[in-house]
Amino acid sequence: MSDFSAQAYNAWWQARLDAWSQVEEEADRRVRSVDPARAAAMTAAIEKDLDLLATIERYWAYPGKDGFLRIQELFRTGGPVEFARAVAQVKRMLSADYSYGATEVRTSTDAVSDPVGAEQNEAGSGRQRYFEVLVVERMTVEQERALREDLRRWRRPDDEFIYDIVVVGSGEEAVVAMWINPTIQACVIRRRFGHASANDLSRLAQFLDPSVRERLDRHSPHERAEILANELARIRPEIDLYLMTEVAVEEVAGSLSPNFRRVFHAREGLLELHLSILDGVAHRYRTPFFDALRSYAHRPTGSFHALPIGQGKSVVTSHWIKDMVDFYGLNIFLAETSATGGGLDSLLEPTGPLRDAQQLASEAFGSARSYFVTNGTSTANKIVGQANVAPNDIVLVDRNCHQSHHYGLMLAGAQVSYLDAYPLNEYAMYGAVPLSEIKGKLLDLRRAGKLDRVKMLMLTNCTFDGILYDVQRVMEECLAIKPDLIFLWDEAWFAFGRFHPVYRTRTAMYSAERLVDDLRSPELRARFEQQSAALGDDADDETLLNTRLLPDPDRARVRVYATQSTHKTLTSLRQGSMIHVFDQDFSGKVSEAFHEAYMAHTSTSPNYQILASLDIGRRQAALEGYELVQKQLEFAMRLRDAIDHHPLLSKYMRCLSTADLIPEVYRPSGIAQPLRSGLRNMINAWDHDEFVLDPSRITLFIAATGIDGATFKSQQLMDRFGIQINKTSRNTVLFMTNIGTSRSSVAYLIEALVAIARDLERKFDEMSPWEFDAYRRAVTRLTTASAPLPNFGGFHEAFRSYSDPQTPEGDMRKAFFGTYVDGSCEYVLQADVEKRVAAGEKLVSATFVTPYPPGFPVLVPGQVITEDVLEFMARLDTPEVHGYEAEVGYRVYRPSALPGAQAPAESTSVSAPAATNGDAGGASDADGAGAAPAAAPKPARSGRARAGAGAKAGNDGK
Repeated sequence: MSDFSAQAYNAWWQARLDAWSQVEEEADRRVRSVDPARAAAMTAAIEKDLDLLATIERYWAYPGKDGFLRIQELFRTGGPVEFARAVAQVKRMLSADYSYGATEVRTSTDAVSDPVGAEQNEAGSGRQRYFEVLVVERMTVEQERALREDLRRWRRPDDEFIYDIVVVGSGEEAVVAMWINPTIQACVIRRRFGHASANDLSRLAQFLDPSVRERLDRHSPHERAEILANELARIRPEIDLYLMTEVAVEEVAGSLSPNFRRVFHAREGLLELHLSILDGVAHRYRTPFFDALRSYAHRPTGSFHALPIGQGKSVVTSHWIKDMVDFYGLNIFLAETSATGGGLDSLLEPTGPLRDAQQLASEAFGSARSYFVTNGTSTANKIVGQANVAPNDIVLVDRNCHQSHHYGLMLAGAQVSYLDAYPLNEYAMYGAVPLSEIKGKLLDLRRAGKLDRVKMLMLTNCTFDGILYDVQRVMEECLAIKPDLIFLWDEAWFAFGRFHPVYRTRTAMYSAERLVDDLRSPELRARFEQQSAALGDDADDETLLNTRLLPDPDRARVRVYATQSTHKTLTSLRQGSMIHVFDQDFSGKVSEAFHEAYMAHTSTSPNYQILASLDIGRRQAALEGYELVQKQLEFAMRLRDAIDHHPLLSKYMRCLSTADLIPEVYRPSGIAQPLRSGLRNMINAWDHDEFVLDPSRITLFIAATGIDGATFKSQQLMDRFGIQINKTSRNTVLFMTNIGTSRSSVAYLIEALVAIARDLERKFDEMSPWEFDAYRRAVTRLTTASAPLPNFGGFHEAFRSYSDPQTPEGDMRKAFFGTYVDGSCEYVLQADVEKRVAAGEKLVSATFVTPYPPGFPVLVPGQVITEDVLEFMARLDTPEVHGYEAEVGYRVYRPSALPGAQAPAESTSVSAPAATNGDAGGASDADGAGAAPAAAPKPARSGRARAGAGAKAGNDGK
């Protein structure tokens, strides 16, 4: 067996199970071997494996230090048969579901030799859920045994949970245990612990930060406990931390870190600590709404209201639809109700279990408040947008964002200023929006005197392809320019990020909390004052653009929203989403508008099954999210390795790396494949790079197969193997591991890819020369960019601000509803559009045009159609384009129907008449016909480098 560090990227618990499986197999082979030389080889292999296991077994309660010593003793002095039986017993217990059953076998020090101990009877039904508690204190073996026995003495047969302890003697080992043992749910820090481990931790060095040891060594016992608590909370914030001390607990309690749940006096017994540990886990285990709904489903009711399907009454008595019960089961119907009373609560005005469930979600995801949404993150985005944006407010938004943002801004009447992400032309996809692009737009608006109208920045984190922002840095630098800017981070695909120590640093809620702390710190204030003195009051835009700006602690307000699709990356029924809020001005400025927006977009008949699934999905994330995300990441990296190191697969496909998807200019760490080069390198890259790549997204480059992405998805993966994916580009397919991914499903995917590659090999053997030429042409087509990805071309002057058109924001609502006027639009074929644009005519899109894949709008209502867009569309080989039909062409405004530009206060005056749009009718000479005034030239940005340089300038003056 190879070293653990080479076998596991992050999920060492999985590598540990693999190691025990290997020991079991080697022990069994040794028993059955009749060849002394082979038996000796097995013995040597077992000895090596046990030496490796000894490195990490001290961080688990089972088999525990005593149990593992017993295993080692059996290996040295016992017979091969006895040793093999003992190892098989340990392996069986480690493979069992630790949440249920046989818990005392796990916690018994005699479990290796006596798997059915007397204590198992004490456990009552044997259905208690099991977890482990980390204790940090220097102890002798006898003291550790005594502590374990003292805690066991307080167990009761009706306890819902059962636990055992893992004792470590140093802060270093506590950090290691927190990283590698996901079953730990609580930690007790006692004052007498060392800063450095007495054990060899060289194999676990990737988990150690040398600065932690140095800080622990230089401080008093109380300060050391605080430092360690902060470090453990950084790794696993969901874990309950307790402090036990022998000094005056009254004094300690007054200065106790918020990371500690409680402080106890060491000489006052362990009962209260034991009860607190159980209560802390029980708090996270609570599912108020799920429990209320389950209770309701068992009550007989009489409904004279609505919902005939409630309690299954319209189904179970039917002669024709009873198969619904057979398929779904009875409980789903028993839990259906339209009642908002009886303990079930109202989603629109929650006062009971729904309110409590949302509060628990807030705690789990680190927000100030959280809200459940039952019709997806599309609606969550519209709620946040409408709650914060009024007509004529300027909003900066990634043009490559989800369509719900575009529609939400249209409904809100915002003045939209689109941001361009850096292009990845080779793969026909966009990355993310560089910070220089965002700051540049803000500085332009400031120079134009419009900064007071800028309200919100909307960005997608992480993107579909796994690109993640440095969220805190983006907010810091933007707040340095616009101190009250609101941020909406669309984390539809990133709900799981909170539950991994490295991922967490790139999430919106964590970054908002850390930013608030930094703004209150004297260190940031001193740095800000130093920077302000250096820059002065007249720093030019170029200087500000190239400086890492710091916000003014006296002016900056942290106003952050995150929308997450729980159903996409955690556990929830379809459409289950959440809104997380960390807005310092929410109560004073937003709460009423948020309530109204929530009412406007939320059904008065929400699906209770979705709400219950959000509640129980939160419980899962709070108690085992860390373990599940570790598994997700581990399986993704093993999938990458299996593809890239396979001699046949690597001929036709490869996994794109960080270096492929993020240009070097955005990666100051210079690390091309962070996680593959070790956890510390991953942490370094995620701490310093502007963009990072989520390793659980595997973008497979398949150009060498000669098959385009859409065909590979439909004809190969889905039709042949039943493998579902949902994103492709012209030459890539995207695989995403999630918390439900299994090792078997990873193996099946590898088998399928190998089968596809073998078919290609056979096909090549039988190809005629002209067939091979056709294949080579297909590969050339797929390895050559179809056309440069177009940047946003700009809004027509009719949909721009009349008073000051030098900045590119536009009124998309006016453009959208303007098409409702009879005769305002026409359809023009691609060739005719190309001729008219080449002749200098400004044709204006009347609708969204979105190729799928990749799924970003190349045109929005009110946008001027440019040659860049037409060239891209002409060379596009994507079969599905929303908003465009080749038979009739583009839907555009008739020139005579374009309204005249209006002042900002009048920019939202266009209303939708009741008449049909009448696109096929004659041109209308009403509704503001006439030439719009020419746009004023936009001031040059003195040599500013723009992402995606080389694209032709559009009407926004880029």
